Amino acid sequence: MDQNPPQINREILSHYAEYDEQSRLSTGRSGTLEFLRSQELISRHISSLPQKVLDVGGGPGTYALWLAGLGYEVHLIDPVQKHVLQAMDASRNRPGNPLASVNIGDARSLTQEDESVDIVLLMGPLYHLTERSDRIIALQEALRVLRPGGLIFVTAVCRFAVLMDGLTNGMIDDPYFVEILRNELADGQHRNPRGVPDYFTTSFMHTPDELRTEVTESGFDLTDLVLIQGPGWLANDLESRLANPERRTLLLELIRAVEHEPAMMGTSQHLMAIGRK
Repeated sequence: MDQNPPQINREILSHYAEYDEQSRLSTGRSGTLEFLRSQELISRHISSLPQKVLDVGGGPGTYALWLAGLGYEVHLIDPVQKHVLQAMDASRNRPGNPLASVNIGDARSLTQEDESVDIVLLMGPLYHLTERSDRIIALQEALRVLRPGGLIFVTAVCRFAVLMDGLTNGMIDDPYFVEILRNELADGQHRNPRGVPDYFTTSFMHTPDELRTEVTESGFDLTDLVLIQGPGWLANDLESRLANPERRTLLLELIRAVEHEPAMMGTSQHLMAIGRK
């Protein structure tokens, strides 16, 4: 455990100071779909209570609060003070199922003891760790704190997500966006030096093979590698479809049918790897 944790990129901190991460998974074209699918994938793999969960980079606590509501002992860390305060407030507003702890923390320098948790969520940090060595350190830290047999859920942004966003939203008509896109497609490194809010912030975008390799090289047995939204986020009237139980069930069924197809991985904005210690 490093007593001098590494610094977070200032551009990333600045982005989240302004951006409304708290509502991202309940609004927008694909946020709700991402949340529903991630819940489905996590629920598919986790076992019966009681279990101790560490949500690393858990933001305002959307996933942490959901799992706490199911009865899990959930501890959240995040490097952004705004997110930590939001998670604390949300936890206080749910006295029956509060979070066990909420703290400032960094995925590369966890303070938890060795083999002290059953589940680690790493559903944000990897795409803001632009150096491969930092991503491996974060994964190995998760491996360290997991008990034998414990599970990790890792989310990555797909290399082609920004391309698809640009095509569907018309952003490819902006030369500055195209410059960002060309650089990212070349090596996965996403930069937005002007800080345009809609163009995200400093990140690394994975290919499926890169995500698979990083998880396994860090010492995990890869249990599953799946697309999250898949092509579902392209559905017409997505928000109204998700609001209708019958139409939502059909959409999720169709995504589930192709969730392991290699040819479909690039259609998804996010990918999830599940590993076991």
